[in-house]
Amino acid sequence: MKKFSFIAHMPDTPGSLHRAAEIIKKYEGNINRIQYDRRIDPATVFYEVTASKEAFREITRDLALIGYLQTSLKPQDFLKFCVYLPHQPGALYEFLKITTSVGANIAFIDFDDKGRHPDRLTVSLNLEQSSVVDHLLNQLKSCYRLEILEYDTTGKHLDDTVFYVRYAQAIRELIGESEENFLLSFLADTNHIVQELMAQGNDPRKVFESVLITGKTMWATTRDRFYADVQKFQITEHCTLFCFQVPCGGNIFLISTTEEKILIDTGYGIYHPDVLSMLSRYGLGDEQQVSRIIVTHADADHCGAAGYFTAPIFMHQGTLGIIKKNNRAFGSRNEHSILEEFYTKMINLFSKFNSPANVECFSQHWVTMRGIFPVIDLVRIGDLELEVLEGLGGHTHGQIYLYSRKNGLLFAADSLINFSSLTKERADYSSFAAFLVTSVNVDSDLAKKERKALLEIAFDTDKALITTGKRCLICGGHGAVSVLEENNLVSYGRVDRYQPYNS
Repeated sequence: MKKFSFIAHMPDTPGSLHRAAEIIKKYEGNINRIQYDRRIDPATVFYEVTASKEAFREITRDLALIGYLQTSLKPQDFLKFCVYLPHQPGALYEFLKITTSVGANIAFIDFDDKGRHPDRLTVSLNLEQSSVVDHLLNQLKSCYRLEILEYDTTGKHLDDTVFYVRYAQAIRELIGESEENFLLSFLADTNHIVQELMAQGNDPRKVFESVLITGKTMWATTRDRFYADVQKFQITEHCTLFCFQVPCGGNIFLISTTEEKILIDTGYGIYHPDVLSMLSRYGLGDEQQVSRIIVTHADADHCGAAGYFTAPIFMHQGTLGIIKKNNRAFGSRNEHSILEEFYTKMINLFSKFNSPANVECFSQHWVTMRGIFPVIDLVRIGDLELEVLEGLGGHTHGQIYLYSRKNGLLFAADSLINFSSLTKERADYSSFAAFLVTSVNVDSDLAKKERKALLEIAFDTDKALITTGKRCLICGGHGAVSVLEENNLVSYGRVDRYQPYNS
């Protein structure tokens, strides 16, 4: 027995759900999930059933025979026109006989014999086959005076009676043409989180909108619309630190020495060409100049471009596990969360996540502690030494931090962020993730504990450096590089704006 999912497209009539349930029962299938909301789409129903492979084949065959099985999400044609009907009994009936005969679904109809055009009927139709349009128009022209107002074959003008077809078309625009089975699967996954968030009192339309805006915002900030806020710090005589705040998602850090250049996190895969152009603009060479990459954690905005580089990638074993499982909640108490699993698949898809091949994992053997964090490795970059601290798994399993007490550096990943330094655009984008997974942390209690411990490390480091005039630079996963002022993170140093057209 296995769990299968499928989408049914049913007539909005009494007994349709009962008829489908009867077929599933006939072959001893067990319905694990069903979701239907006519406010969203009056004809689309999502199912998950447990059955044997043979039984599932029989179920889908019988559903297909009665026209209930959805196998395609290709956009329907949209046709809007006016016809002039005679004022006589049965005129509308005769007109509708023609539209029904070609399988046209009426999306809009408008007629009023006391209006400005007492003999004009305005109609919008959704048609599943382009080939019937000419046939329909020829029939109508032979009977009525006809005016075509609009004809669209892209799916952009479909109304809410075919909501999921419209939604699939919007997804196509983000990811390009895909196989129907993939789109149907993605649609079912989206519907599942809609069902989950509706149960928590959320508006389903907001869920669909948040998914689409997440992808659209990334696409809208590439190429000539790409930008970054940039900070530069001289850490040692031979080490320079750059922080690049890209439009969406996490920061990219680069440590440059005379011998090598090391990246800490890579940003989204979709930004990779733009990031390379930016590095070149700052005299940091191309991707061949990057000798090592350290990944703090598995979220796509921090490691999604890692696979585009040839340099070895260093990460925690837990981070590698999340990448392989394609589930950011892997290794946490929320590992089976539908929201986390869908969000990971969605964001990886939209952001062009490229899994790294050349991966080396930190040892995870530790002999000392830094506060509550095990020190599992040591990274040397020129004359700079960074301890690798193992996180507790509050934000994600396998998240690490990098720390130098001597040089006042703390790479805090997504556990310490100066939210006040985020632009409105970045804050708005981040809010979509928080809404879709309800919390960006897979374990909020552990996340709070980690944040408190990291602030204590920063505070103690500032005390240790007080005679040198240095500060502990807190390099959060988002926002500006900051320092601690009375328990608040405050942006530190100059921030420049990089934009390609100003280069």
